[in-house]
Parts: sequence; structure tokens; C-alpha cells
Amino acid sequence: MEQSPPISDEKAALQLKDISWWFLGIILIFVWAIYTFLTKENYQEAFNFIKVGIQITVKTALIAYAFALMLGLLAGLGRISKNIFFNNLARLYVELIRGIPMLVLIFFIALVGVPMLVEGINAFGVWLVSIGIVAGEALSGFGNKAFTMNGRAIFALAITYGAFLAEIFRAGIQSIGRGQMEAGRSLGMSYGQTMQHIILPQAVRNVLPALGNDFVAMVKDTALVSVLAVRDITQVSRLYAGSTFRFREAYVTVSVMYLTITVVLSLLVQVMERRLRKND
Repeated sequence: MEQSPPISDEKAALQLKDISWWFLGIILIFVWAIYTFLTKENYQEAFNFIKVGIQITVKTALIAYAFALMLGLLAGLGRISKNIFFNNLARLYVELIRGIPMLVLIFFIALVGVPMLVEGINAFGVWLVSIGIVAGEALSGFGNKAFTMNGRAIFALAITYGAFLAEIFRAGIQSIGRGQMEAGRSLGMSYGQTMQHIILPQAVRNVLPALGNDFVAMVKDTALVSVLAVRDITQVSRLYAGSTFRFREAYVTVSVMYLTITVVLSLLVQVMERRLRKND
């Protein structure tokens, strides 16, 4: 009976190199976390207390990202626009947001920007009433309480991430050859029609992995909204740690929660990237 030839040292080294050691480390962390949560009552109590914030975290990320996509697309189109006004307005927006720390932006938008917006709505309502439009009374009585802290947090994240997504959309659109636009125009399509039906579908497909990675980043950055007392998992874990002084249980639990969410989302992004490559 013939024996298969031994694997060479070089081939064995390559096989070891191909193993996703980082993923193995993640799995070991998950195994340890599951064992700990199943066997230790303190961790079970922390998990049951903190898990109520998962809904707020996911809801905040999904809604904020949906608005950020729309805002980012508009700003991205403005960045490539030949109209001087829209081009400079979009660039001003992107540079302002990118030049200020996210935590500062969240404070500014939620505690300064929203009240200024309310004042503007009130002034507009007063003006409508002055010219005899009754509907202005509702706007003139609009108060800050109409915007909850969760709503302000979503607003802040959407504006912040809109600037980053604008650059992704800009790069995606510019990655499409100019011949595509020329071909569309030669068929009698307007600039807007060509952009809508030819350029944007290809550009969005090219930047889907980057958009997915930014969504993963936003899920992690939702932790920042805890500074506004939004009851996401970070805020709830802080409340638990402050009331019980079990800091280890609280922050191990919330770390594992974020790690689980981001790893699952990252794997989905990788699957999407592979499918896109196969289709190419």
C-alpha cells in the first residue's frame, strides 16, 4: 500500500499562514463569554439588565444610517457638480464635519443645532401668522421638547456620517468612466437621467462594501450617544455599573455585545464582497 508523500515544511508553513488566526481568537472569546454567562450569576444579571438597550442601539443605527445615506448621496452629487454654489456648499459641509471630533459634533448638533432649528421654525410660524396663515400657529408654538434626545442623537449621527458617505459616493461616481455619461447623453438622455439610470447603479455597486463597513462603524459609534442619556447598551451598562459597582461584569458584557454585532455585520460585508467579485 502506497503512502502519500509527506508534506514539505514550506507547504505546511503556508497552510498555517492561511489559517485565520484572528477569527480563531474571536471564537475563543465567544466560547469564554458563553461559558461565563451560563455559569456565573453576576454576568447573567448584568446581561439581562443591559440587553434592554439593544433595541435602542439597533434602531438608532438603522434610522441614522438611512438618513446619512440620503444626505451623503446628495452631498456626493454636490461634490462632483459643476455648479459652483452646490459644489462649494457640499465641500463646506464635508470639511466642517471632518474637521470636528464626532463627540463634539454630537453635543453641538443635539444641544445647539436643534434649539437653533426650533427657533427658526418658531420665527417662520410667527411670520405665517402675521400674513394671515393659521397653520403658522402650530409652528410658532413648536418647542424643544418635540425633539427627544434619541431623535437628536439620530439627527447628529446622520449629519456626521453623511459627510463621510459623501466622499464614498463621490469616489464611486468618479470611478465610472466618462464614456458612460457620454453614451447616455448620445442616446438623448438628460444629465439627470443618465446619472440616475446608468452612473449611480454602477457607482453604488462599486461602493457597497465601503458602505457596509461604514455601517459597522456607525453601530460602534452609537455608543457616543450615551452622553445624551440615550438608553442604548452603553448607557444602560453605565447605569448598571453605577448602581451595583460591578464594573467588570457591566463592561465585559457590553463589550461582548458590541463585538458580536460588529463581527456578524463584518462577516456579512465580506460575503457581499465575495459575491460582487464573482459577479464581476
